[in-house]
Amino acid sequence: MAAGQRSGAPQGAATENKDRNDGRRGGGRRDDRRGGREEKSAFVEKVVSINRVAKVVKGGRRFSFTALVVVGDGDGTVGVGYGKAKEVPAAIAKGVEEAKKSFFRVPRIQGTIPHPIQGEAAAGVVFLRPASPGTGVIAGGPVRAVLECAGIHDVLSKSLGSSNAINIVHATVAALQGLEEPAAVAARRGLPLEDVAPAALLRAQAAGRAESTAKAGA
Repeated sequence: MAAGQRSGAPQGAATENKDRNDGRRGGGRRDDRRGGREEKSAFVEKVVSINRVAKVVKGGRRFSFTALVVVGDGDGTVGVGYGKAKEVPAAIAKGVEEAKKSFFRVPRIQGTIPHPIQGEAAAGVVFLRPASPGTGVIAGGPVRAVLECAGIHDVLSKSLGSSNAINIVHATVAALQGLEEPAAVAARRGLPLEDVAPAALLRAQAAGRAESTAKAGA
């Protein structure tokens, strides 16, 4: 009996230690991972381009990756980031963090932009024009990524300069940052809103306010 008790005690202790280790391995880390996914899901993340770059050193070439990322909430806030790392996931993560630091608000009226505008960055030139509801985002890949993350659903665009994705994205950001609300333009000029904004734009703005009020009341 004594021998049996001596042999059973270490087994029980080993079982307790195993359960304790399993709890440490599974509980905290899984919850942290789930929480991280829920936090990231609050924003729309789009990877525009991934490029492999090489640095020539004495022993040969060292490769790393760069990622151009656009992040937005789909409701008027957007940012662009550029990350570089030895692995693709790390480069994307750095780009996402940089994009979140450069968030800015985009004026919108019924899912489109208030007025036509042209943005320029380096050799990239992008022209944006408002569109009627149901038109969709008529744009190429880099421009589409920025507009969709900003929550713009109807717009016409044309790239007039370089085809480099980085230049196009920054030109699109410059165009969005140059947009102005009709009320701000009217206040700066000292004129009533009706003298500054077209009648169709005012009707669309009034319809958007009525829709938001109806949703809030429901």
